[in-house]
Amino acid sequence: MPSFSARCAAERPHEIALRDGRCALGWAQLDEKLNRVANALYAAELGPSRRIAVFSENGAEVVLAHIGGLVAGCSTVPVNFHLTADEAAYILEDSRAELLFVGPENARAGVEAARKAGVPRVVGWRCEGIAGVEPFDSFLAAASPTACREDHAPRPNLLYTSGTTGRPKGTELPPTMFAAGKTIAEHIERLAQSAFAQAGGPHLIVGPLYHTGPLNGSRSLAGGTPLVILGRFDAEAVLRAIQEQRCASSVMVPTHFVRLLQLPDALKTKYDLSSLKLITHTGAKCPVDVKRRMIEWFGPVLLDAYGATEVGTTCSINSQDWLRFPGSVGKPVPPFEALIVDDEGKELPPNKEGRLYFRDATGRGVVYHNDPEKSRAAHLRPGVFTLGEVGYVNEEGFVFITDRFSDMVVSGGANLYPAEAEQVLINHPDVVDVACIGIPHAEMGEQMIGLAILAPGARVSGEELVAWCRERLSHYKCPKRIELVADLGRTAAGKINKKNLREPYWKDARS
Repeated sequence: MPSFSARCAAERPHEIALRDGRCALGWAQLDEKLNRVANALYAAELGPSRRIAVFSENGAEVVLAHIGGLVAGCSTVPVNFHLTADEAAYILEDSRAELLFVGPENARAGVEAARKAGVPRVVGWRCEGIAGVEPFDSFLAAASPTACREDHAPRPNLLYTSGTTGRPKGTELPPTMFAAGKTIAEHIERLAQSAFAQAGGPHLIVGPLYHTGPLNGSRSLAGGTPLVILGRFDAEAVLRAIQEQRCASSVMVPTHFVRLLQLPDALKTKYDLSSLKLITHTGAKCPVDVKRRMIEWFGPVLLDAYGATEVGTTCSINSQDWLRFPGSVGKPVPPFEALIVDDEGKELPPNKEGRLYFRDATGRGVVYHNDPEKSRAAHLRPGVFTLGEVGYVNEEGFVFITDRFSDMVVSGGANLYPAEAEQVLINHPDVVDVACIGIPHAEMGEQMIGLAILAPGARVSGEELVAWCRERLSHYKCPKRIELVADLGRTAAGKINKKNLREPYWKDARS
């Protein structure tokens, strides 16, 4: 059987298969490049886990690396391009990656990270003159352009989320997000039946390809769906791409919606969006007013996919049902069942608020790579897990999120764990105690701030503490501001009730 790209080249010879801001590849061109990437990786010494990592901003090459890795039977590890070399090195070492792909913006940090983690090979695009980087063009030229074997088993991506201990935790994409199949060929056939493929037009990538949603969307290419890739988010560029490329689907987060809605009315009406059939949104609960306005503008094409990288989509709701139950994240989808429990783990009836858990009928639940303790902590009992949120289920089975009992802050679709910033800030010589919390933010949903107690006589400002944190941690992980306080309300046992710390900020937002 011919490879998917060769098949598409024969059926749709004039169609652009993969487009970004610098290049546009037809299916025949894509077929040759993907075959070369896959054959090079198939022949490479990558260890028993066959893991490769990709550390780059959005671009066609990122997709070539991930899809080529998929076809070659590799598990690809997307690395957040905002990370420092030390942060990236931890992921490379923990994942046991044996090859790292880098883009020009991350090449030097990638080389340093690879050296620290013992990764023997770094391949980069547009990285001329950077020592330690093998040119991507040379990597391709040395490999065969014929179709790679497709009779071996595909391997799911390994993605890293920040952890409450301050170290990212790896999790393989679960079966609900990576319907593997027994062979690459079978997996590709399943991708051809995905919702994005059924939308009937190009899929638009607007988020960073280290996030689960855009990464999953990019795999629709292997099902024969053309991809249009944008770089850093620009609201008008999104509308322009939808009109010019007749995009039918995309994955967005609520922050994208906010930025789109902020456009002047003249720009909103300038572009033809009639090609859109499906916008899946994920990453955080969408504010009711924001989602209502998006449905009024884009039409009933929004589909909320609530869940997490660790487990996939646990609940889903289309636009029509959401208009009946505004604010709901939907009904549980197989194999999940929602249950609400009190602080002692006792199940609660409909419309009673409590901790939201999900029962996984497969018994899998949440599995963290190399971290059985964190995996156990996410479970009430085997197969019954939480994503750390509070809510209720109504009489018709629709789930509503009202709060969160974990420390995690969801800002612009990115998961931030306060422990990372707290561990950096507590090492400042003038800081006696510190806590980071999430507070409401109109555009990002939440933003993280710090509350710090200074040593007697200390003169350091909140702005200086933010700068100090940014020197030691990726900027997006740092609090946006730090307020100096006299007390954090620690108990005699040394615990902080962060719900109490957050309450004044959320109370003001609700009033």
